[in-house]
Amino acid sequence: MANYDVKTEVSDKFSLRGRVYHKIREDILSGIYKDNEELREVAIGEELGVSRTPVREAFRQLELEGLIQIIPNKGAYVTGITVKDVQDIYMMRSKLEGLAARWATENISDEQMNEMEENIYLSEFHASKGHMEQITNLDNRFHEILYEACNSKMLQHQLQDFHEYVLRVRKRTLSENKRSAASTEEHKEIMEAIKAKDADRAELAANRHIVNAYENMVKNGLYEAYERG
Repeated sequence: MANYDVKTEVSDKFSLRGRVYHKIREDILSGIYKDNEELREVAIGEELGVSRTPVREAFRQLELEGLIQIIPNKGAYVTGITVKDVQDIYMMRSKLEGLAARWATENISDEQMNEMEENIYLSEFHASKGHMEQITNLDNRFHEILYEACNSKMLQHQLQDFHEYVLRVRKRTLSENKRSAASTEEHKEIMEAIKAKDADRAELAANRHIVNAYENMVKNGLYEAYERG
């Protein structure tokens, strides 16, 4: 996947081209557009209320990111995130999440620590009630806090991209009660290690958390289900 300048991407979200790009990207990663589906400039432009120009520019950026393929004289087709991509992302992410947790032990603010603790409390509550949507949202926020607390905009940007790339399979994984409860316990272990300023334990716990999520996905057939959409 392509790397982009962080400041440019943040400001670009507010431009017309940026809004079009992020909407199409979100629709690809969430499975609204299926693999090998043709993306039509005119139809997307009409849907979003824009001309073909920002759609065409968004297509070029999505091609650089590897999410679509533009075939001359034919059109633009979704390539999306493959099963092999998912495997690679989880393995890379396990290392980078560990690094984020290590750096968070040195940089986390009192406000971020308080929010992380509250996140765990709410996750345990909603897990006991079987509230899957809330659990998914809280899971997302836990990782966002961790990325923000590591105090590295480059690492934060890369991890946020990885988080979005596996959006569909993460939702499937967390919809399983046993895994959602285990995930919350693993978050708690990461949080406690960071609070104790134990960088080695925090790194190991965060690394293992992602590996566990991947192994659960494979064990329960979600890995193969991802490819079928």
